[in-house]
Amino acid sequence: MATSGEQFASLPSGIDLCYETFGTADDPAVLLVMGLGGPMGWWSSEFCERLASRGYLVIRYDNRDTGRSTKLRQHKVGKTDVVRAFVGLGKAPYSLDDLAGDAFGLLDHLGIEQAHLTGVSMGGMIVQTMAIAHPERALSMTSIMSSTGRRTVGFQHPRVIPAMLASAGRTRDSYVERSLRTSAVIGSPAFPSDEDASRARAYETYDRGWTASGVARHMMAVLTQTDRTKDLAGLDLPVTVIHGLSDPLVHRSGGRATAGAIPGAEHLEIAGMAHDLPVQLYDTYIDAIVRTAERAVPR
Repeated sequence: MATSGEQFASLPSGIDLCYETFGTADDPAVLLVMGLGGPMGWWSSEFCERLASRGYLVIRYDNRDTGRSTKLRQHKVGKTDVVRAFVGLGKAPYSLDDLAGDAFGLLDHLGIEQAHLTGVSMGGMIVQTMAIAHPERALSMTSIMSSTGRRTVGFQHPRVIPAMLASAGRTRDSYVERSLRTSAVIGSPAFPSDEDASRARAYETYDRGWTASGVARHMMAVLTQTDRTKDLAGLDLPVTVIHGLSDPLVHRSGGRATAGAIPGAEHLEIAGMAHDLPVQLYDTYIDAIVRTAERAVPR
């Protein structure tokens, strides 16, 4: 499987995005967009290679404020800012529209006019925003464990809030331990992860440039997002919405609302899945992405 290795796209906005591709440049592109605080490695190489083997050019990248992409440390976000945003007040340093603009900038850098879009959690919100902003560039969309931006759906279970707001400490090891505790809260009960693999991923995440301030800025973008329900109703492309029935971070009502808003959307609910991407479900996700892409009409 041909991979590009990590490369950088310098966008007109001044943002530099670190990215990697899998597969052949002549194949249809699938853009993978990760969620809050997650670098591109959370789309594992195994996942990307398996998807690329189905005949797609797979692109994964670090959102701004994650991994090796640009960090906007000049924009300070405190706990008071997060609390105010949680109750509908305050302004974020940047929006989901800006994150969607980054993704389009990466596609422009690669010379790709149209792509199949797949996003997880905040990444699902980003690809929804992309499809709304430039429907002519979105061939299909798969939205996983995400929501519409409406505050009455996709809410968090109270037990996850302390875990999400807990300090990661000041050391590499303290971050990794906090990450494992969080995974225990939001991980899929029916598809347990391997602790050694989870620990290795956490170390990699930290070493590639994890910052608490970057997570806070992502959180502000999510908390200040607009309700996309009406705009989603105007989409005309193949869509699949996937959600776990055990998700404590984004309640399954978020997936149901997303699928219900988009005409003709396929809705796949998975028992025992929570807010992660278990390796046991890779085939399920990949089959859904491919099935959705194959429904697309060439433009």
